[in-house]
Amino acid sequence: MKINLNLSACTGHGRCYALAPDVFTADDQGHAELIDPSGAVADDLVDQARSAIANCPEQAITGAD
Repeated sequence: MKINLNLSACTGHGRCYALAPDVFTADDQGHAELIDPSGAVADDLVDQARSAIANCPEQAITGAD
């Protein structure tokens, strides 16, 4: 899976890094950052990533298999 994070849409709710702590982290302002800047998600982290995608209030996260 590959994740795309729209940084201009992220307002820092933090649901992504709460639900997918192995995929996302936070910057100094609480906005999401990908742990792997390429957006690649390991197979064992796909469920975490999908949960973050489904729960982002701004729909700032998208993903493709």
